[in-house]
Amino acid sequence: MLHGVTRASTALVLLTAFGLAPAAAAPVSVSGSTAVAVAGVIAPYSPLLSAHEKRTIADLFNGHARAGNKLTVTAESIVCRVSNVDITARSCELNFDKFARTLKGREANEVNATLAAAGAVAEGAAGSMIQSVTNLTCTLDPNVIKDNAGGGADCSFATDQ
Repeated sequence: MLHGVTRASTALVLLTAFGLAPAAAAPVSVSGSTAVAVAGVIAPYSPLLSAHEKRTIADLFNGHARAGNKLTVTAESIVCRVSNVDITARSCELNFDKFARTLKGREANEVNATLAAAGAVAEGAAGSMIQSVTNLTCTLDPNVIKDNAGGGADCSFATDQ
């Protein structure tokens, strides 16, 4: 055990000496259909959106674009866990401002898979794969989306890598 600690400490010192930071938050940006998908799977759980805004985002995600106001979906953090021991266990913790929501099963899998498609990377830890993103912001402009030119949807978030 001591040898492993020494090796890890040496690696950390070398990374720091060369100006490299371990596990820094990496910014990710996506647009188009991927951004619509991310907003579409997060919006239903956000207490920051009105019922009308959630319905409009659901309509966009289901292929029904109509003119309307710009919409923003935000989340402070999302942490998803999928067990590779109990292969039926999957969950996501979504944090919005001062509110939190825990998802399990199919709903958690939808969020986890969509974030993976958007570029979030899962890391292994003690029998689980953990995917974590922070500062999620998705902006949807239905007026641009309805033109079917590929624009009007953008998302950005940070992920530990």
